[in-house]
Amino acid sequence: MPYSIAHINQMSQEEFVAALGAVFEDTPAIAEQAWHDRPFTDREDLHQKMVRIVQALSRDEQLALIQAHPDLGSKAKMAEASVQEQAGVGLDRLSPVEYDRFHALNQAYKDKFGFPFIIAVKNHTKESILTAFETRLTNSVADEMKQALMEINQIAGFRLVAAIALVN
Repeated sequence: MPYSIAHINQMSQEEFVAALGAVFEDTPAIAEQAWHDRPFTDREDLHQKMVRIVQALSRDEQLALIQAHPDLGSKAKMAEASVQEQAGVGLDRLSPVEYDRFHALNQAYKDKFGFPFIIAVKNHTKESILTAFETRLTNSVADEMKQALMEINQIAGFRLVAAIALVN
């Protein structure tokens, strides 16, 4: 059941992190910091304050946030939200040929950029993800890091939509 923004604003830091610590993949420190920015006027205000925290991270901290994300179509252990998001576009039901293609693209991407390919899968299909993989493999490391952070912020927004009710 989603929380109201009023409830979010009244939570202790521990409760807040328990409720929203997974919004940014395996990086509860963002929620820990965001708690200090209360009160939030609405879900979008909370999201923007969390995004500003991500933008203020050092390059190494941003890289750690990016590297906390799983490979798309992977069978590796990942956060429950990632499992659900990937299942939503069928990445948990890849044929052997599709799995091999995703695996090869994931590896090529990591070999070039040093971090996993990140995309807000809720905006995509398997086919559009594969197209994005191939297109983005031509980018520079700096451009891909910027793109990965934009995708992460979008994913966090989707996760906040699921966690926080629109009305107070």
